[in-house]
Amino acid sequence: MRIIRADTVLTGRPGEVIADGEVLIDGSRILSVGPRGSAGEAPEVLDLRGHTLLPGLVDAHVHLGFDARVDRVTGRSAENDGRLLLRMAENARKLVSAGVTTARDLGGRSFLDLTLRDAVEDGLAVGPHLLAATRPITVTGGHCWYMGGEADDEPSVRRVARENLRAGADCLKVMASGGEMSPGSVPSWRAQYPAALIRVAVEEAAARVETVAAHAHAPESIRNALEAGVTTIEHCTFHTTQGPAYDARLAEAIAESGTYVCPTVHGQFWNLRALIGAEPMDRWLGNVAAMRAAGIKLVAGTDTGFAIAGLDKRTDDYVSGLEVFAEAGFGNAEIVELATVRAAEACGVGTETGSLEAGKRADLIAVRGNPLDRLADLRELELVLVSGRSVGQRHVDTVTSSVG
Repeated sequence: MRIIRADTVLTGRPGEVIADGEVLIDGSRILSVGPRGSAGEAPEVLDLRGHTLLPGLVDAHVHLGFDARVDRVTGRSAENDGRLLLRMAENARKLVSAGVTTARDLGGRSFLDLTLRDAVEDGLAVGPHLLAATRPITVTGGHCWYMGGEADDEPSVRRVARENLRAGADCLKVMASGGEMSPGSVPSWRAQYPAALIRVAVEEAAARVETVAAHAHAPESIRNALEAGVTTIEHCTFHTTQGPAYDARLAEAIAESGTYVCPTVHGQFWNLRALIGAEPMDRWLGNVAAMRAAGIKLVAGTDTGFAIAGLDKRTDDYVSGLEVFAEAGFGNAEIVELATVRAAEACGVGTETGSLEAGKRADLIAVRGNPLDRLADLRELELVLVSGRSVGQRHVDTVTSSVG
């Protein structure tokens, strides 16, 4: 057993801050969280003065098998599975180096995300806990068709969903709308599936993994995903032929349903603003703020791997995305919440991680300073634990105390 102490402990539960606190860990699990001295004694004590302990960060939307520098079709399809798996392992290492201890991979090929997930859990690779969607379900020639999940009717949607689940998928991903990153496919302002076909995937997931994520840009696709009962709506840009067009009534319906939205806010916002203009980017960010005002449960996810206008959303740049939420008017405490406990709940693992509580996995980070005062302090990582395993630690003083 060991105790980790810090000037401040953020449990992840809204508003709960412990001054001069400590966390008692036994192996992979948290035994207790409380003020200094509450855990008694332990063989190992790590005292981090000037630091904050908080839950490990959660990225609810990644693509570890993508490389933004390579064309989605010609580059990715030509890369053999062995080389791609090595790339994914390196991306996982970069992700955990940014303090992300849980990540949901929402689309890849050849079930390689399952291989990497299991390798991380077995200690053969360094990375966060991974939740794998495997092949996204999409129409023939639709968005991300090259990942192998094409399905056009009820029997084929059910078949792909069952194949993914049989292989060991932790969740399902449905491409409810088109996208801009698949040459020749359905554009993002058009729906790909009616609600009835999305519901087929929801039905298949219900018996095994429960959670379904829907890629949805077009208002019609957002409405279809909501009607089908998905767990999370990804992007949710209200994209039309004229760009983002916020739909207040649809947003109200999302809020009333309790469906989570991952707007895939990422750190390239400012570069994109300079590249394509302030007006469209500010309108998009305004929509994120409007969804918050409507009461929608927003969560952090970067969509890392995909490039926009040639700009790479880097795997190790998670905190920059959180700073964009701040630009939209979110407070630091709320940002920490949507990046930890709320994101974990959206991904279906809220009972296991996302907050510092007795019985949960010892997924936590220590940062120099306090992110409630300065969000950028989340970059000042001193310690990263994934199920109690240290995957990143600076030079710190470890005090061994007698328990005899």
